[in-house]
Amino acid sequence: MIKVSQKFEVGQLVTGIYKTGKYIGEITVVREANYVMRVLAVLKHPQQGDLHHPKSVGVGFFHERRALADREQVNIQPVYVKPYDSELPSYEESLRKALDEQMKELKEDGSPFAVKSLETLHSIYGV
Repeated sequence: MIKVSQKFEVGQLVTGIYKTGKYIGEITVVREANYVMRVLAVLKHPQQGDLHHPKSVGVGFFHERRALADREQVNIQPVYVKPYDSELPSYEESLRKALDEQMKELKEDGSPFAVKSLETLHSIYGV
């Protein structure tokens, strides 16, 4: 069984961090080393670029990251799972809000990384 101070059960709503994105989801499987969460909403859109060289444009490959899809299931380590007890937004509304927030921050930043990230988001979402 999972050896953490807080345990979650199948069907429970939680937040989970996956890579650099944060999501609301439902626990669908409890495993010894992780939880499987079904994504229901997006709280924070994942960051673009190389995770090993954050905020850097001069990397071999600038990764394009979409948010996890509606109802996609993902393994999340227990340390990144927290209870969620607020109203559940729709996936579409939450994705739009998270994307708008990230794009606003990037526009205000104006750095080469921010410009490249905006280009990437425009490319993958057509916004």
